[in-house]
Amino acid sequence: MRIVSLIPSATEILFALGAGDDVVGVTFECDHPAEARERRVVSTSAMPEGLTPRGIDDFVGAALAAGEDLYRLDSGALAELDADLVVTQDLCAVCAVDVGTVDDALSYLGCRADVATIDPHTLDDVLASVREVGRLTGREEAATTLVASLEARLQAVADRVAGRARPRVLVLEWTDPPFAPGHWIPEMVVRAGGEPTLGVAGTRSSRITWDDAVGSRPDVVVCAPCGFGLDGSAALAADVRHRFPDVPVWAVDADGHFARPGPRLVDGVEALAGILHPDGDEPRAARRV
Repeated sequence: MRIVSLIPSATEILFALGAGDDVVGVTFECDHPAEARERRVVSTSAMPEGLTPRGIDDFVGAALAAGEDLYRLDSGALAELDADLVVTQDLCAVCAVDVGTVDDALSYLGCRADVATIDPHTLDDVLASVREVGRLTGREEAATTLVASLEARLQAVADRVAGRARPRVLVLEWTDPPFAPGHWIPEMVVRAGGEPTLGVAGTRSSRITWDDAVGSRPDVVVCAPCGFGLDGSAALAADVRHRFPDVPVWAVDADGHFARPGPRLVDGVEALAGILHPDGDEPRAARRV
């Protein structure tokens, strides 16, 4: 099977299931595992480099309002790779190339690849998507094993935080302007032993004001800006630290452990549990600013 993955989370799932050798095409964002960087890039960003968070938000808003794509699909590369399966998403126009664009390109090129859309909204949906990718690639047994290991880790967190006080947690999915989290992130907070102050599980993230953020009275603030690793998140967290002078502010690896609906979301739950319920050691993949 020859597979093109147009979302980083699907790339991570494919490699985790042992199907990495079948992956022939990826996006410019597919960086985990490192081996994914060796595959041909078929999708790149239309966004200029070097924009500030406010500039990124302005660019995205203008592009969406104008009906413009935020990604460029290399149709020539797609044709040359002669894929049997293309994995994409229809969840978020900001996250990856639109599935309609993929369908149109394949039709224009005369390609007969199957197109699978992976659109999880909750943690259970993410685990179900692992099973679905396993089914599509003939790796059901590997998927069952992977899901069982992820569920066992989530249960271990639940056992560790059971009966403890649940701090109020504000997760910032963007910082300029501020966004409250959606999809699986509020659920991650709950599973880690906290209570989200803003954001609704299973729905889209939402723009808020700083009055909303401060007025939600968090005990802990977690900066998890979509698309940023730990260092980038820490820099943005430092910029908003003054808004919460009496509240601990943490940065996390948002790109690896929060934004992408793949196996590493469980790492994010574990990191949150370490922040909210420390047991002596510094939480892994998190930094207080």
